[in-house]
Amino acid sequence: MKVRFAPSPTGALHIGGARTALYNWLLAQGEDASLVLRIEDTDRERSTPENVEQILDALRWLELDWDEGPLSQAERRPEHEKAIAALLESGAAYEDDGAVRLRVPDEGETVVTDVIRGDIRFPHDSIDDFVIARSDGSPLYNLAVAIDDLDMGVTHVVRGEDHLSNTPRQVMILKALGEDPPVYAHLPLLHGPDGKKLSKRHGAASVQELREQGYLPEAVRNYIALLGTGFDPEREFFTSDELAERFSLERVSKSAAIFDADKLRHFNGRYLRELAPDDLTARLEELTGRDGLAPAVALAQEKMQTLTDFWPLAAFLVERQDMDPKAWDKVMKDGADQNLQKARAALAVVEPWGLEPVERALRDVVEELDVKPKQVFQPVRVAISGSTISPGIFESVAALGREETLERIDLALERFSQT
Repeated sequence: MKVRFAPSPTGALHIGGARTALYNWLLAQGEDASLVLRIEDTDRERSTPENVEQILDALRWLELDWDEGPLSQAERRPEHEKAIAALLESGAAYEDDGAVRLRVPDEGETVVTDVIRGDIRFPHDSIDDFVIARSDGSPLYNLAVAIDDLDMGVTHVVRGEDHLSNTPRQVMILKALGEDPPVYAHLPLLHGPDGKKLSKRHGAASVQELREQGYLPEAVRNYIALLGTGFDPEREFFTSDELAERFSLERVSKSAAIFDADKLRHFNGRYLRELAPDDLTARLEELTGRDGLAPAVALAQEKMQTLTDFWPLAAFLVERQDMDPKAWDKVMKDGADQNLQKARAALAVVEPWGLEPVERALRDVVEELDVKPKQVFQPVRVAISGSTISPGIFESVAALGREETLERIDLALERFSQT
């Protein structure tokens, strides 16, 4: 088996394209086959080096490697021209106003055998003789793709169903050259939860956007592998090796698959929580450009769903944050200043400083004041973090340290005196 991923470098690699790349990669891994990366760059205006690099960057981030390539379709024009000449010489093609057209039989049909969809029939009377080369001699897409797949020894073409209408023309070109077509498998398109074609309104549209939003490549691989396939009704989480072992084209559904950004966040949160703390710390230090985040990471890990959740959640443990006015107005009222003073007094004498003594001291304040826990804990939270959201309050206070905790509470109490 030999498969290929052949993107057009006309922009970022979208999620649907990433799934196509992943399925080809899984096939290659599971079948001990080879994967060719071919850049279909015949649109010279849009196929810029920057766009090619975007695709390569996305594949590298997803940790999808390849065995051959990246190969340029545009650089294979001499091979395409040889095929056009052979088709002209055999009479299978003819010139028309300088362009070259393939002859389509008046009768009969071309049958495309698709692993996912079965036999699909295309009557010849619905297909006109089609252009395979422009008047300047440049090959058109269908000719170039068919010849590239043939010359590269591709045995299985796995791509999106939006290419299905091209397939009978590519089959006819190969048969006119006396060659057998590869095995085809056209994947269902991705839709959003509203049933409409996946777009940016459903969340991230490209791989780079997923990376910028703090997703992990292993979580993205796992989630998009499941879109339109059935691996195990009792499981959702698989390693890449397990996915490769289980994946087959026969598992792929004909129906459109639903990409749900909320479900991906759930997947990513699960992967984040299972990362070794040192691994997560290294990723976050690279993302933020800061060192010494380990203590904050240890507290934030359980509440994070993406890497970008970290800074809003735990930045206060690294440096003082501006007070969120909405948080202040919501929490710092109805006796919050007296409760905060009591909490400060209790924390000032905690000995030794640590998680359990801090928790005991704050719970004693709640009991002494005979109030709900949040009436003490939330003012402390807002005072030390500037927000109503943080890791566990006891863990946060313990990690921040006595001196910094008391200084921040004092600043909050001073603010009370000024209002």
